[in-house]
Amino acid sequence: MWDADADAVGGASCGDGQGDHNCPGAADTLAAPASGAPPPHASDPGRGAASVARGPGMRPHIFTLSVPFPTPLEAEIAHGSLAPDAEPHQRVVRRDLTVSGRILAVRWKAEDCRLLRISVINFLDHLSLVVRTLQHFGTPVSH
Repeated sequence: MWDADADAVGGASCGDGQGDHNCPGAADTLAAPASGAPPPHASDPGRGAASVARGPGMRPHIFTLSVPFPTPLEAEIAHGSLAPDAEPHQRVVRRDLTVSGRILAVRWKAEDCRLLRISVINFLDHLSLVVRTLQHFGTPVSH
């Protein structure tokens, strides 16, 4: 069977092209490995759980995820299933979904790393349900 975890590609940055170095707890925003194990956590005793306030000149955090599906139809079905879910923190986290061929692309832009991480985790939970449903029932057959 097709395994979405094996093919999904994600990346996080703070919008400056330098990776996620300014993001408190940034290791938490990395995609999980194909093995299904949780991503490694950075231990930095100098940082608390609360997010650091953005200073002048700091850019928003960006996270992108590309999920290949076996067919363009399955990518469209996933898009149709995931797009209606409103982002709970719309004022500080923006999520855009697009489909190109068999690829579902997701892009987050957020002011707060913690809310970004929560949004990505919730999305991945929903994506997992969609993928398992497609695997179990297969793609719809037109009559």
